[in-house]
Amino acid sequence: MGSVTTQKHPNGLEYVSIDTQLCQARIFMQGAQIDQFVPKGKQPLLWVSSADDYQPGNGIRGGIPVCWPWFGTHTHPDYPQHGFARNKVWTLDSVNIHDQIVDLVFSLPKSEIDQQYWPHNTEVKVLFTLGETLSVSLVNTNLDDHEVTLTQALHSYFPIGDIHKLSVSGFNGSQYIEFGEGPFQQTADAVEFTKETDRVYTHLAPQQTLHTPHGSIVVSRENSHSAVLWNPWIAKSARLSRFNNDDYLTMVCLEAANVLEDKVVLAPGESHRLTTRIGWLTA
Repeated sequence: MGSVTTQKHPNGLEYVSIDTQLCQARIFMQGAQIDQFVPKGKQPLLWVSSADDYQPGNGIRGGIPVCWPWFGTHTHPDYPQHGFARNKVWTLDSVNIHDQIVDLVFSLPKSEIDQQYWPHNTEVKVLFTLGETLSVSLVNTNLDDHEVTLTQALHSYFPIGDIHKLSVSGFNGSQYIEFGEGPFQQTADAVEFTKETDRVYTHLAPQQTLHTPHGSIVVSRENSHSAVLWNPWIAKSARLSRFNNDDYLTMVCLEAANVLEDKVVLAPGESHRLTTRIGWLTA
């Protein structure tokens, strides 16, 4: 029988530890952020910088931070980057284990929602399904009497061995904006990396594949036609907090998103579920 236990990091952050016949994982209450997911007998599927010190109040530099209720920089200059949900303490609502597959539901309490940034009556949950693969869903429900618009992302960091040997496929027919310019039409199905890359893709197929020296990672999305592909390269790595100068060599972000024209518009009473699924490609 698998185990799900609540534990505490030496620096004080509480987390949920998952250990089954199918996987080992860890999800922090702060941010409802998963930072470890290892299918049994396989390599880890998530990356975290060794420079991160897991301090309360700081989002973890790796795993899957939740960007909500906006992605990137807000139009208001004083609002925090990527929203506020990743620095808040979530509540674990339920745990269910069946056939060694673990389902967990986290919710963001109303007391943790900053009214100055988000004066709307909404409910937000993160759902995890952990087995041989990982599924993460970000579920929004509009409980208000007016329409609500938001952008969001599941900011997934992947371990890729060597950025110089990485190829990411599945971009045929899409377009992207990069560094505020575009949209540009994607001219090839695969992307390789020789410099800083920070692309916001739209009109994107629901599945991409990271081809790494250790194998191929399949990343799929539901209720999302947009995604972010990011590697900071050399100069930006030196400016990032909780990030080693050479970390860019071993990571890439491919983030399931609802951004730009793919933003979420919820009528009163309406719900939306953004899902990402990741796993090693098996023959």
